[in-house]
Amino acid sequence: MSTQRLFPSPLRKTLITVSVMGTTLVVALDATIAVVAIPHMQASLNASPEQVTWVLTSYLIASAIMMPLASWLASKFGRKRLIVISITTFTIASMACGLARSLEFMVFARLLQGAAGAGLIPLGQATLLDINPPEKQPSAMAIVGLGAMLGPLLGPTIGGWLTDNYTWRWVFLINLPIGLAAIAGAIFSHIEVKDKDLPKFDMFGFLALTGFIGAFQLLMDRGQQNDWFDSPETYVEAGLLAFSFYLLLVHMLTRKDTFVRAALFADRNFALGTIISTVIGILIFASSPILTLMTQNLLGYSPLKNGLVSLPRGIGTIISLLVVTRTINRIDPRILLSIGLSLSVFSLYLYSQLSLETDEGPILFAGLFQGFSGGMLISPLSALAFSTLSPKFRNEGAAIFALSRNIGNSLGISAIQVMSIQASAQVASRLAEGIRPDNPMLQLVRPDFDFTSQNTLARTSGEIWRQAMMVSTIDTFWLGCIVGLATLPVILLMKRTRLGQAAAAPPVDTGH
Repeated sequence: MSTQRLFPSPLRKTLITVSVMGTTLVVALDATIAVVAIPHMQASLNASPEQVTWVLTSYLIASAIMMPLASWLASKFGRKRLIVISITTFTIASMACGLARSLEFMVFARLLQGAAGAGLIPLGQATLLDINPPEKQPSAMAIVGLGAMLGPLLGPTIGGWLTDNYTWRWVFLINLPIGLAAIAGAIFSHIEVKDKDLPKFDMFGFLALTGFIGAFQLLMDRGQQNDWFDSPETYVEAGLLAFSFYLLLVHMLTRKDTFVRAALFADRNFALGTIISTVIGILIFASSPILTLMTQNLLGYSPLKNGLVSLPRGIGTIISLLVVTRTINRIDPRILLSIGLSLSVFSLYLYSQLSLETDEGPILFAGLFQGFSGGMLISPLSALAFSTLSPKFRNEGAAIFALSRNIGNSLGISAIQVMSIQASAQVASRLAEGIRPDNPMLQLVRPDFDFTSQNTLARTSGEIWRQAMMVSTIDTFWLGCIVGLATLPVILLMKRTRLGQAAAAPPVDTGH
């Protein structure tokens, strides 16, 4: 068994990078690719609208819980070994999802898929940090950011095309060839990495974190369905969330070598980076589902057309990542972060100007800016967050960093749902007040309006709710603008760091 510093040959580094890029893309893709296929799954699996949402919820919960555990398993048993096992399990679970004949089996397969894929993105990020010298690490973060950003953005496009032209099952079966290629790439290119000084597994800390994450995800995903605190389930989830957070916080501050080490957040850049990462989850990733609902339910786009209007976001991400790769070592990354967040706010402002008469042009234009802002945010933020973090925290830090973005995603989606439903009801009530015989404006615009016709009243009611939903959607985009602007000052609190002088890769155990 030998020890060497992990800077592999250019060929091997390229193979590792391609393998990491592939796994990052496919895992990120699966977080959103199934969204457009949900109505088709519901009919095929004979499930109610409430039941079929577990196809999405189960994946998110399993992924969130397993993400921190994956970092410990990688340090204990070897990063390469865990990556190979995870990709293999993820591929098998994807095939099981595509072959599922019942909702119960589908939910089980999605749980397995989420658990297996949870660690692949943060472990891939840690791998690229280790195989690159300090001056190349910002470019490596751009590669990880490309996969992490393109996956959720391209998911609706690919999912819509597969659903319209084949069947919803290919949304999952498409992972099979990608997974097999990623397995081969990991086996033949990756170098094993272990931590010989890893402390004993902290079961109490893990259970407290699991309770916190699980309760949070359930509360965010099911709160609206349960009408929030009108349901006993919500009280149970909120109670478990508060209790587990208290236990986790006290445990971290009073014990050594806990599952999530408090020293991780003593690094200012990393701590602030997780906060900004959470906001990015709200602004970019959480806004994607509400945009999909708007185009499909309010503008009448097909799944394929909805996917096509999302393409500029992917194009913008690629362009911005190319720009960031060439400038991140020359410009203060905090400036790039500020530009990216400002562009994200601008894109949400453009979305807030849409209406029910909007054609594809403004949506494509706003999407291009949103995609460009994402590329300007992910890579500089990752580089800054890890530039001052000790290499021994890389596995753990990468997992927590990715988890913070997922938490922001869940928090943002739930907040959007609450705001959308409440605002829609208020707007619909105000609009309905004007539909009465003594309203002179109605008589002027619709002199032949028949208040005795059930069909006319039904169509009017439908249009009222359509208008109300559009108003509430616009309000959510305005809320995103406010959140983004409020986060801008946080960037200035981060330490300015010359990224080319980041901590070098740690010694690595290359024994197999």
